[in-house]
Order: sequence, then C-alpha cells, then structure tokens
Amino acid sequence: MRCRDCALVTSSGHLLRSRRGAQIDRAECVIRMNDAPTRGYGRDVGHRTSLRVIAHSSIQRILRNRHDLLNVSQGTVFVFWGPSSYMRRDGKGRVYNNLQLLSQVLPRLKAFMITRHKMLRFDELFKRETGKDRKISNTWLSTGWFTMTIALELCDRVNVYGMVPPDFCRDPNHPSVPYHYYEPFGPDECTMYLSHERGRKGSHHRFITEKRVFKNWARTFNIHFFQPDWKPESLAMNHSENKPVF
Repeated sequence: MRCRDCALVTSSGHLLRSRRGAQIDRAECVIRMNDAPTRGYGRDVGHRTSLRVIAHSSIQRILRNRHDLLNVSQGTVFVFWGPSSYMRRDGKGRVYNNLQLLSQVLPRLKAFMITRHKMLRFDELFKRETGKDRKISNTWLSTGWFTMTIALELCDRVNVYGMVPPDFCRDPNHPSVPYHYYEPFGPDECTMYLSHERGRKGSHHRFITEKRVFKNWARTFNIHFFQPDWKPESLAMNHSENKPVF
C-alpha cells in the first residue's frame, strides 16, 4: 500500500461542524481510527476509508457495528494492535480469535495484526523520541501514535484533521469540544488529555507528549495539520534520513 497523499482523520470533536468531509474524501487514501463512524458525519469527516487502525480495546465495538465499519466493498484495510497476549495464536489470543471468526463471516476482509516484534519497535521509537521508557512511565501508546507512524510509512504527504498542537490545552481560553466527535455528550477533550498526561498511578496515554513528537516530526516531514489549522516553525535543514521506521 502506497499513497501520494493521505487524510489522517482523528476522532476529535474539533471536526464537528467543520465541513471538511469533501476535502478529506479527495485524498488518495483516508485513514481512520478505532470505531469512529462516517455515517451521519460525512459532511464533517468524509465518507471514504482506505485504512482503519484499531486498538484491542475497541474490537468489541467494531464487532457490534461491523455492518457499518467492516465495509469490505470499499477495499478497506484493517490493522489491529494490542498486547502480545491478545495476539496469541494458541487459542488464548482474544484479538486473534475474534479475527479468525470474522474471516469466516467476511472472507474478503483485509485484516492484519501488529506483531510483538513490531510493538517493541514502537516502544523503542517512543523512547528515542521522548527519552522516556514507556513501561517505567506507566504509558500506553495511543492508537494515534500507531496511526501516525504507519501513515508516515505509507504516505508521501500526511494531512491530519482534528489534531491540536501540544500547548493547546494550556490556553485558558481554549474552546471546549468533546473527546470524540461521535459522542457529543462525552468527556471534554482537554480534560481527557490533561488527566492522562498528569496521571501517575496506573497506565495512561501521554497524548500531549505524543503531540510534541508529532510537532517535531512535522518540522522535517511532510505532515500538515487542519481543523484547527496550525503548523510548527520550520527547521533550517531537512533530515529525512531520520524518518521513523515502522
């Protein structure tokens, strides 16, 4: 799979009433995450899906909404990630077992799992970019982390829709939007980001730390941010040989 330009569509409430759908659908490839729907939200988030990256924690919601999300007629590719214990092929891997059942019901389904070896490479990348050991810092990499890294491998240009800059939530006047555009009465996005970033007990996503990494990558690589529209200051030199490797 190779794409000249990709629309990486987040699940952020910033996409509500954005009317970015037509712009998103014009991309050669459209990448979405977890169970974020398009039906009923097409004007804002588009209709097409080329690739969907799905966390182990979302697989049950995917199964419940399989008629909407597992639309094989569009040739969508699905990538599932999760702890290696969920990917086991000895009958004890929850994700693997569910995909086996799906393949019987939907034989044309194009579904892949991120292996333990690849998961370790994602951990190494996080440590290299942040200086923090994921496990020691009680961090779970987010689906956004996997999706952005995969997009950099697949796409010559990545247009990201709905991702705020890392300092966005520090502004006391920042607008309040739902964490998910399809859950308008769900938690506030910045409240979620800040609680995870500051959490020390239990495992948390470090959403803001990840966004700092994405901002740094965008200074060098062909990544652009829309809704809200922003761009980091550019660097004097382009070090494309340091592009993250999936």
